Amino acid sequence: MDNDSPVSSPSREGLLESVRRMLATLLTMAQTRLELVTTEISEELNSIALILLWSLVAIFFAGLAVLALGALVVIALWDSYRLWAAGGVVIVFAVIAAFSLWRVRSTIASRPRLLSATIAELRRDSEALGGDR
Repeated sequence: MDNDSPVSSPSREGLLESVRRMLATLLTMAQTRLELVTTEISEELNSIALILLWSLVAIFFAGLAVLALGALVVIALWDSYRLWAAGGVVIVFAVIAAFSLWRVRSTIASRPRLLSATIAELRRDSEALGGDR
């Protein structure tokens, strides 16, 4: 009776080996994608840390310089136009702050999405495996 079965033992072993190879390939693909995710996150964290550090240094020293410049202008015009000088300094500072805020917003808006390369690779994998996404 065993000889009459349509699937013989060597054929089952071949099928099991194929399934095992396919699972090994899928696991390798998943590992590669996870490594890509961790690499992207690490790069993003390094980039954010450097941007934050240098931004804080720049803001601190720029603030000191602007404060000193404003004081210099007001002191230089103290006798004749002290209120106009103080008002002008405030207006200039406000314009610079508004411009800086606009630049920060445009920079944030133009950044690529986090993990965009990983998402693209996963979509390619899904398409290669016959997925609809």
